[in-house]
Amino acid sequence: MDQTTTMQQLDLPLNRDLFLRTLIRELAGTLEEVVGYEEAAGYISLVGQHMGDWINALYTKELGVVTLNRQQVAEILVDLKQRIHGNFSIVEQNNEKIVLQSTSCPFEDKVLDRPSMCMMTSNVFGVITAANLGYAKVVLEETIAKGCGHCRVVVHTKQGPEADAAQGREYYGT
Repeated sequence: MDQTTTMQQLDLPLNRDLFLRTLIRELAGTLEEVVGYEEAAGYISLVGQHMGDWINALYTKELGVVTLNRQQVAEILVDLKQRIHGNFSIVEQNNEKIVLQSTSCPFEDKVLDRPSMCMMTSNVFGVITAANLGYAKVVLEETIAKGCGHCRVVVHTKQGPEADAAQGREYYGT
């Protein structure tokens, strides 16, 4: 750097978005190292629950409804992820489940090797679905965090044999 170069002229990949994604990655990594994956996932789940409540309130208020129907829930799960650069789409949808897939993560490469960060998706999807449909079981079948190159998330909307057999987190509406 010569004497005429100012700090603002430096070509640094530093902005608010990258800073916050890196901060969350480091917080998740520190939690995973200090308390273990399960406990870290639990802490992140609590944050995800609050985020799910907040996002659900935003959509229901904007749509002018008290609760969302099944189709609206599916559309909102995709829309909210699109808004934060998650690139989710619906692969399959029926009365029992919503299957979503994504080719990118809002945390981008900061999610790699930080699977506890996926609890944010699980909880946001689970809270919104259960708040409106009464029940959700979210199964993170494949995740970018675990190196799959994409995410595949199954949101079971009804209890039953298929949901009971799946390994995931359950959410209940009030």
